[in-house]
Amino acid sequence: MIKHIRIPALLLFVALFFAACKDQDGPLPQPDSTLYERLGGVDAIALVVDKFLANVVADDAINARFAATVADPFRTQLLRNNLIDQICAGTGGPCQYKGKTMLEAHTGMNITDAEFNALVGDLVAALDFYNVPQQEQDELLAILGPMKSDIVGQ
Repeated sequence: MIKHIRIPALLLFVALFFAACKDQDGPLPQPDSTLYERLGGVDAIALVVDKFLANVVADDAINARFAATVADPFRTQLLRNNLIDQICAGTGGPCQYKGKTMLEAHTGMNITDAEFNALVGDLVAALDFYNVPQQEQDELLAILGPMKSDIVGQ
């Protein structure tokens, strides 16, 4: 009699075990993807950069700093490409940033905290425009944030 109870109990346990292990919410989660992948790759980064630059040009708090760059199509394209490459490389993408260091690029400009914060605000507005999730925004800002000391007050 005990043998007869053990077999159904064992079968019930096995059935419950496999039912509990069954994938109920779709495929198994993939290993963590890079921020670059979660942002949508280089094309999505380029869209955000384009919106960011448009925001900067429209921002009276800092647009004077970019007037000479915006007036020269070559310099505008170079800035755009450098920003795309910098974000792409910094987020784990395949791009290679070939521009100047932030210290080299900003020495002698005496950029203020207020100007830097306005620039960050313009970037956040571009990220919001494209509905980039808050986690990805926070990660991107954490990557770019340490550059502040090479930009402000130089």
